[in-house]
Amino acid sequence: MPGTVAQALRDAGRWADGAPLAHDDPDTHDWWYRTEFQGAGARVLRCEGLATLAEVWVDGTLRHQSRSMFVAHEIELDLGDDPAARHTLHLVFRALQGPALRRQRWRQKLVAAAALRGVRGAALGRMPGWCAPVPAVGPWRAVTLVDPREQWISHVDVETRVVGADGFVSVRIEVRAPRLARQACTGGKRQDAGAFVSMVCGDQRGAMHRADANVFEGELRMPSVQLWWPHTHGETVLHDLSVEIGGGRFDLGRVGFRTVEADHGADGAGFALVVNGVRVFCRGACWTAADLVALPATREAYEPWLRAARDAHMNMIRIAGVMTYEANPFFDLCDELGILVWQDMMFANFDYPADDAAFSQDVGAEVEHLLLRTQTNPSLAVICGGSEVAQQAAMFGVPARDAMPEFFTERLPSLVARYRPDLVYVPNSPSGGDLPFQPDTSVAHYYGVGAYRRGFDDIRRSCVRFASECLALSNVPAEESLAVLMPGVAPGSAAWRVGVPRDNGADWDFEDVRDHYVEALYGLDPRTLRETDPTRYLDAGRAVSVDLVTEVFSEWRRHGSACAGGLVWQLQDLRQGAGWGVLGVDARPKAAWYAMRQMFKPIQLLITDEGLNGLHLHVVNDRPVALRARLELASLRNGETPLLQAGVDIDVAAHSTQRITASAIVGRFFDFTYAYRFGPREHDVTIATLWDRRTHVVLDEASHLPERTLGEPVDVGLAARLERDATHSDWVLVVSARRFARCVQIVDPHYVAEDNFFSLAPGRERRVRLATRDPAADAPDGSVRALNGAQHRVFRGER
Repeated sequence: MPGTVAQALRDAGRWADGAPLAHDDPDTHDWWYRTEFQGAGARVLRCEGLATLAEVWVDGTLRHQSRSMFVAHEIELDLGDDPAARHTLHLVFRALQGPALRRQRWRQKLVAAAALRGVRGAALGRMPGWCAPVPAVGPWRAVTLVDPREQWISHVDVETRVVGADGFVSVRIEVRAPRLARQACTGGKRQDAGAFVSMVCGDQRGAMHRADANVFEGELRMPSVQLWWPHTHGETVLHDLSVEIGGGRFDLGRVGFRTVEADHGADGAGFALVVNGVRVFCRGACWTAADLVALPATREAYEPWLRAARDAHMNMIRIAGVMTYEANPFFDLCDELGILVWQDMMFANFDYPADDAAFSQDVGAEVEHLLLRTQTNPSLAVICGGSEVAQQAAMFGVPARDAMPEFFTERLPSLVARYRPDLVYVPNSPSGGDLPFQPDTSVAHYYGVGAYRRGFDDIRRSCVRFASECLALSNVPAEESLAVLMPGVAPGSAAWRVGVPRDNGADWDFEDVRDHYVEALYGLDPRTLRETDPTRYLDAGRAVSVDLVTEVFSEWRRHGSACAGGLVWQLQDLRQGAGWGVLGVDARPKAAWYAMRQMFKPIQLLITDEGLNGLHLHVVNDRPVALRARLELASLRNGETPLLQAGVDIDVAAHSTQRITASAIVGRFFDFTYAYRFGPREHDVTIATLWDRRTHVVLDEASHLPERTLGEPVDVGLAARLERDATHSDWVLVVSARRFARCVQIVDPHYVAEDNFFSLAPGRERRVRLATRDPAADAPDGSVRALNGAQHRVFRGER
């Protein structure tokens, strides 16, 4: 325990093609769990999560029923006087069926289990075309038996706030009376119990006073407190919090002090997060699950995924309304790593029965449970009413005034204000505007570039203010992943298509979207290429995801942009193959992850093509200190011959951006964008480099191609050699090229490159650290190739 039905079936071998056998569908059977235990007296059976229609039986008596997998339950038991007596616990999970509800105003197509309209369960695993049919059924969170006499603290409320330069932490606890009475008695004389209850935060300590019989309250002031920041903007400072009762100390976790507010802009139509008074561009991805089958709740399960997010400079993760609530270790890790969390409530697409009393009660308990257990987590920043409820209503013709039930607009925000007043509340994702899915108002799901196959001009035309979902690309896994997970599976085959996501009922899938951009940008025929040269077909597919991520986020992060955030759909795949994840099921990064790592840096150089206005260069400085740098520009013919070179010194204030035109740097006319077309194009690439003026270290680099069409591969003079890093004892791959190399790909079965799928300026070395995925692995042994290059370069190290 815990363990889902799907996990038990997988362990028992009743599994095929990544899902339970058809006759073992977890949603269509009753499932029984049974165990015996020994004990006597009063006990509390604590069930942290029972999915989805559950019954708890003790010694043949029904003790509890639940129709929500998202709440915890405490069941008081009296086990009698015989400590040797044995007792039987049965947990029963009934076949999924929903209650009779009022007529629906619309019928959604995303979730196959219609019962989830009235039963609180996860859509995850029940969405055809998105992932394998692995619904959450069973005791998916811990089940424990507790002696209440051993509970010193039965309830805790914590609130942090920042006033001026100071932090304040308030704690309210309920203490078990018998233990407290014994601790408050010294030398045979009764003492004031309040003198024995105090709170400690960091290096500050203060007494707590009695508010009720066994309830104590206190508040500590933290003078000139160090604030918690998302890691892209500052330090992730956390403070230990505990209470002392008599001689014992009880850990309440760690708290961080920060403020989070929503800035809707001068026109009231925007949405930006302001953290500690600084407007933060939120960038990251939407979370799926650490393991679709087991739904684990441990630090060990979460950590590889969240560290990969931080390594890509993501500062926000969104848990969408079609997933599940994650356990406390998830939020604790986000606290440590400096990753903001956007948390949807688990509502998606349905016309929910807001007027049903039982449903409303379940929802209230669900919200309370989530907010109380995350009170100490500064990473939690946004609570959202759910995903695409308002959008579905609007698309089915429901008037805007009727689209959102009152529990999204009134009940939920009131609960958030009560339990976590420091959070920003968003009614739904997307929401705002005359239609709730307009990208130019408030929160949007932007798929103009992506599923809707729009050109790059649509990125600016749509004027996205905040994209809580975007792109949704069918991201080709790394070559190393395909060799292990899908050996011999040909692109485009039936086995390959299983791993490609599609919207239910659509006559296209997301590989069709990727192929569209391969043809539109590179001038390649993806269907012919897939048959004649599958390696180049997959390389072009990886490269196009890099280009799409680069173009979208260059526009959104540029100086003067109205956009304040973009979260890519999704962080990790739910099955092997070319899924939405920027990380494969094996956690190996895909090309899109590397593109995000490049585009999400705190110090960033961006290039935007402004047509007849030439190239604009944008320097972003998210760090809390000023940037003093040199910006250099070079345009090359045939990827190697300089036609012009120029540079300028720039100073960029902390937490700010700056724009410089290429014409201002060069000081004369040059058709950088090939917009005027006065004769044949003179150059094929412009490279901008940002240097630290003090250390002369390259801070960032960006390139612009006036034309992306791929011709026949050429000899770019690619070279690679391995070195050992004397400081870290790591391997470093040094890559260089004679000509400009596009989308350089490093392949090694046992090592992962820190940087990959990057463009390489001629004559400049790129040093790439290699990290082993297997401590027992031998030295690196792989190859390097470029999208426009004719040769592979092999590298091999020696121990």
